[in-house]
Amino acid sequence: MLELNGVTAGYGAGLILKGVDLSVASGEIVCLIGPNGAGKSTVLKTVSGLLRPKGGSVTFKGESIGRLSPKERLTRGIVHVPQDRSLFPAMSVWENVVMGAFILSDQNLVRQRVEEVAEMFPIVARRRSASAGSLSGGEQKQVELARSLMLDPALILLDEPSIGLDPKSRTSVFASIAALAESGRTVLLVEQNARSGLAVAHRAAVLEAGVVALTGTGEGLLNDPEVARLYLGASARSGVQQSETLAAAI
Repeated sequence: MLELNGVTAGYGAGLILKGVDLSVASGEIVCLIGPNGAGKSTVLKTVSGLLRPKGGSVTFKGESIGRLSPKERLTRGIVHVPQDRSLFPAMSVWENVVMGAFILSDQNLVRQRVEEVAEMFPIVARRRSASAGSLSGGEQKQVELARSLMLDPALILLDEPSIGLDPKSRTSVFASIAALAESGRTVLLVEQNARSGLAVAHRAAVLEAGVVALTGTGEGLLNDPEVARLYLGASARSGVQQSETLAAAI
């Protein structure tokens, strides 16, 4: 579905991505991990169009999209859920979710979509009239994920979805991410909590200094002693236990 070949990108004259090669197949969750400053969020911005690549190619469903605007990529089915909280705090939960369909003119379709999304994310119906700003961090992330489905996207880009969340909320968010893949969505995930990201991912890649240094299955990297030492802050066995716990919760 998505291919990056030799992608270079950055801000001003500087390069953050220095030749990224990455592929994402339909229906899978791919997680990017790596140290701060490695370029993980920059990859997502380059795919969604917030940042234009300086070199290389970005291909989506066989089409080169490197020169398309963010809106053009949005209409092709690429949605980007940013790291920072992005809800409108004074608006209701229901209104925030409907805002995800702002480029659609068919109001019947919008009503249909929001009802479908509310079935997948019960909090949308349960707290529909509550102001988004009154929700907890985990609840807000659930609503952001719900809003991302309003355009029936083919690819969802998630940037640090667990940042600032307590363990219970984090588990709930990752269960929702797994459910997205089960419903046929494709997810490219950036996650600083590497253990949780790898536990939910089908495949994963380690980004270092602007290039992909290592790829493998989520489980394989989770159990890799060197990956555990560098990025998980614990032994590989601890990673296995965390994976089993998360899988049971999901």
